[in-house]
Amino acid sequence: MRTAPLRWLRRTAFRVVPVVLGVVLAVFFLLRLVPGDPARMILGERATPASVAALRSQLGLDQPLLAQLGDFAVSVFTRGDTGTSLVYNVSTRELILQRAPVTLQLVALAVLFSVVIAVPLAVVAARQKDKLVDHLVRIIPTVGLGMPTFWVGLLLIILFAVTLKWFPVGGIGTTPWDPLRSLVLPALSVSLALTPPLVRSLRSELLEVFSADFVTTLRAARIPERRVLFEHILRNAALPTLTLLGVNVSYLIGGTLVVEQVFGINGLGSLLFSAISNRDFPVVQGVALFCALSVVVISLLLDAAVYRLDPRMRRS
Repeated sequence: MRTAPLRWLRRTAFRVVPVVLGVVLAVFFLLRLVPGDPARMILGERATPASVAALRSQLGLDQPLLAQLGDFAVSVFTRGDTGTSLVYNVSTRELILQRAPVTLQLVALAVLFSVVIAVPLAVVAARQKDKLVDHLVRIIPTVGLGMPTFWVGLLLIILFAVTLKWFPVGGIGTTPWDPLRSLVLPALSVSLALTPPLVRSLRSELLEVFSADFVTTLRAARIPERRVLFEHILRNAALPTLTLLGVNVSYLIGGTLVVEQVFGINGLGSLLFSAISNRDFPVVQGVALFCALSVVVISLLLDAAVYRLDPRMRRS
């Protein structure tokens, strides 16, 4: 049994390594697939040939494609860097490390809100199957799927920040508690769009587990209902929902980048949009690479959670 985790790690590594290499290749070609000369696009049509040639040399675009790929891979895997920002004149790694903590906190809080909202709603709906509460739980959260994340954020600002004044309108503040209060509304904006599929998935799995033979046996043994629910039913029903959460991680991170703009949060989202508007391609590459690798890492952690909760995977 001790070798089971090692076998799982080896299988996971065989899956993750090609994905990481594919992400690095995709980010590398992100700049090269732009129509026209990237250096000319950055400097503008009125730039002199000498300045364009100097920028091409700075970006390494004057080298053969394989040499460019080799330099890019070495820079990414040894320094975690995609080049020097054309606007800030510092490494992209430094910029991303400054902005990433806020974005990662926002993603973590959005995941927490999604779970806290989805689990009680799914349990109530499964216990009240085909009753009014069940229909309301299935219908009302689905409305959030048709609402753009930024629009939901604006509604939350109007209600909770402007009208009720419970939370700040934007920014992250300066006092120790300000960042947490400032991230509540943007995290809630993202989680409301992620919650409906989680509720549907968990409700469906709960209904199947409720009718399982082992649940009937546990109840016949007079084990308290709350213990049966939290220690056995939810544990078995949550596995497919965790997998679904991993599939939606990319949407979650993309949603946080957009919401940061709405709430004026100085994270990776604002850095990315600023880099796009300023044609700062090294920073665009760096943010894209960081977000893609974050999706891989979070999906890997969720797979590890499923492996830990499901004894069938450990035995296999």
